[in-house]
Amino acid sequence: MVKIKLVRHGAKRSPFYKVVATDSRKARDGKALERLGFFNPMARGQEVRLNLNVDRIQHWVGQGAQLSERVSTLLKEAQKAA
Repeated sequence: MVKIKLVRHGAKRSPFYKVVATDSRKARDGKALERLGFFNPMARGQEVRLNLNVDRIQHWVGQGAQLSERVSTLLKEAQKAA
């Protein structure tokens, strides 16, 4: 099954997450099928905090992919801002 989830990047105490579509059996930081955006919880000032490709996420959901809890929250936030 395909899941849309966060993959952690960045340094210690400075997280940066990529939103990816991946096989649910892979590790959290395993190889992804497609990169769908990013989430930067440490964004300050003019830095972009959230960037999601909503069209591609909807495509994957239409193909049967499931969203993680955090990604579904971020997707609602992105749709609200748009």
